[in-house]
Amino acid sequence: MTAEAAVETPQEQTHKSRALLQVEKLSKYFEVRQGFFGKTKLLRAVDDVSLYVRKGETLGLVGESGCGKSTLGRTILRLTEPTYGRILFDGKDIVPLSSKELRALRRKMQIVFQDPYSSLNPRMTLREIVGEAIRIHKLASSKSEEEDKIVALLRKVGLRPDMISRYPHELSGGQRQRVGIARALAVEPELIVCDEPISALDVSIQAQIVNLLQDLQDELGLSYLFISHDLKVVEYVSHRVAVMYLGKIVETAKAADIFERRYHPYTRALLSAIPVPEPGKKKLRVLLSGDVPSPLNPPSGCAFHPRCPKAVKGKCDTEVPTLEEVVPGSRHRVACFYPE
Repeated sequence: MTAEAAVETPQEQTHKSRALLQVEKLSKYFEVRQGFFGKTKLLRAVDDVSLYVRKGETLGLVGESGCGKSTLGRTILRLTEPTYGRILFDGKDIVPLSSKELRALRRKMQIVFQDPYSSLNPRMTLREIVGEAIRIHKLASSKSEEEDKIVALLRKVGLRPDMISRYPHELSGGQRQRVGIARALAVEPELIVCDEPISALDVSIQAQIVNLLQDLQDELGLSYLFISHDLKVVEYVSHRVAVMYLGKIVETAKAADIFERRYHPYTRALLSAIPVPEPGKKKLRVLLSGDVPSPLNPPSGCAFHPRCPKAVKGKCDTEVPTLEEVVPGSRHRVACFYPE
């Protein structure tokens, strides 16, 4: 599966043409100086990533900490400027847009951050936090209409209207994340990047937030890029899943397919870590040798080959595999020369 051999099927091209978000060969590199007088090196946080999200769909993005998931999400929204590549939203490339042109598009693309404790301004009330974007984008013709919109948004995310004058420190973690979701919904977006939206919450609250996001998707037709390291949650919420390793997508497929039959050795190891709920039932755990390589000094060839039990010297350490369908027409794509 070399770069020259990677050819999209007509079926895949049709699905991409219907996508709300389409990312093509997106890369984000950071310059890092090693030591005071050291040389500057490139940290390849996101490296040649292509993916798409259709309207009303949830694409789950999984991978180990530090693999570039959050950087990818922020780069897609241009909160971080991309180094290379294209980001098409509803068919329009947003990379060349100026800050002024991008502001109008911000209405359609929003983010829910990981930490509800640091993502809300502690000096602002819920009225000010949720109403800020409404005022910026002039979505209400009067103060009373703005107030009605804020109250309706609080109700939509499960908060009482009488909480409108409270400050973030007066709320629980789950309530703060609901405020973050209401703030994202205030501008009537089409796509929301959910960047680890439940990882900072108590386990008892996580299911409530996940169910809320799903209810909002059903009601409003939202599209989600759902970034998480919690594989069971990703399996529950996602229509499709993309697996990321060292800045690259190594496997992508329908959620049911990727949890049933995973082809990439890294995906197999990652999913083998999911706990088995049945007491006494054992599960084969796939253990990987070595540590994740540094993105400052990535391996040659396939980035996973130093840890891969199936790596072939002279092939995997010299050539870079690209995403390609394992079975034609399946849309199950894997970047591996020797898939399971």
